[in-house]
Amino acid sequence: MCFVVYKLLGLIWGLIPILAIAGFAAMLTFYRPNSKPFINMLEAGFKYLLQSKLYIWKKRQNKINVRKIVVAAEKEKANIMSGYGVRLSGSKLRDLAWSLDVLDLSKHENTGS
Repeated sequence: MCFVVYKLLGLIWGLIPILAIAGFAAMLTFYRPNSKPFINMLEAGFKYLLQSKLYIWKKRQNKINVRKIVVAAEKEKANIMSGYGVRLSGSKLRDLAWSLDVLDLSKHENTGS
């Protein structure tokens, strides 16, 4: 290919296309991304360009609507919790979490000894 371009355009006008063709040939010969031949990467790129693509996106909601949904979900969660008779304040929940952590530590200490 380089010789054909040289004969058609001459050295001055054909220098850039000759370098491009020679560089591409060198990449096909020596460049191995991820230990695979470069031709495999070219094939995958052409397949990606030619195949049909599926675009999926989520419709953006207004911030006001999102806040209303969050507030409604919190109210529903509170109603469910009160329906089961479970009411934990922040301090009771913290005490419960601390006691569970202490119980877990004592369990690990007994088995490790």
